[in-house]
Amino acid sequence: MKLFYTPGACSLSPHIVLRELDLPFEIEAVDLKTKTTASGVDFTTINPKGYVPALQLDDGEVLTEGVAIVQYLADKHAPGTLAPASGTVERARLNGHLNFVSAELHKAFSPLFAPTLAPEAREATLANLGRKLDVVDKALSDGRPYLTGPDFTVADAYLFAVLSWSPKLGVDLVRWPRLGAFSQRVVARKAVQAAMAAEGLPTAA
Repeated sequence: MKLFYTPGACSLSPHIVLRELDLPFEIEAVDLKTKTTASGVDFTTINPKGYVPALQLDDGEVLTEGVAIVQYLADKHAPGTLAPASGTVERARLNGHLNFVSAELHKAFSPLFAPTLAPEAREATLANLGRKLDVVDKALSDGRPYLTGPDFTVADAYLFAVLSWSPKLGVDLVRWPRLGAFSQRVVARKAVQAAMAAEGLPTAA
């Protein structure tokens, strides 16, 4: 398998999952501005959507969308571990977390990447983001170490990847101490350390 990624992007989530599962795979970086891979290939010939992640399977099939990729990997290679079994209430809850991180939290961070964001727009964006962070912070209440309970899942990998953008975007998580503790807990995992090191990222939350 080959994972097409951009350092520190949401592709960090399937990268972590691949390492959690201890699977054989390669990685190839993608320049999202030029849509070119590290080997010089036009990335849109691999993923016409033009963004990461994309996972090329051994038979040449290419999967896109991080939420789909991490569930495929968990179900195919370690059923019931990084994701509860399909058709269970527990799986539905996991999907709820994955969808919220993807559709709400990820998107709430996105405007902050624009260098020309006006101060008024930034203030509105941070207010909206704060409401989304309130939701995931509450999900970690009652001493719950991970989103669905005591066990690390693919949803935690995605949440960690998104929260890792906070420092570079000037988002202070001090208001959400459970999220800070969550990030510290996840970054200490061996697979997470390995994925971040491979992407050239600082191995600290």
